[in-house]
Amino acid sequence: MKTLVKFVNDALEELRHVRWPTRQQAVRFSAVVLAFTAVSAALFGALDFVLTQILNYFISLV
Repeated sequence: MKTLVKFVNDALEELRHVRWPTRQQAVRFSAVVLAFTAVSAALFGALDFVLTQILNYFISLV
């Protein structure tokens, strides 16, 4: 039990040392993540569509 209390106290002490981002930085980082996610989803969607069309073409030959 004593080690658990020490662990929690040490974790809280470390959290006091964290340099948290400002609101502007958090908004900017969130926008970057959302943009990257949207671009990645579009690219993977396009790749999926192309590969599906290719597969359907080969299946239709059989």
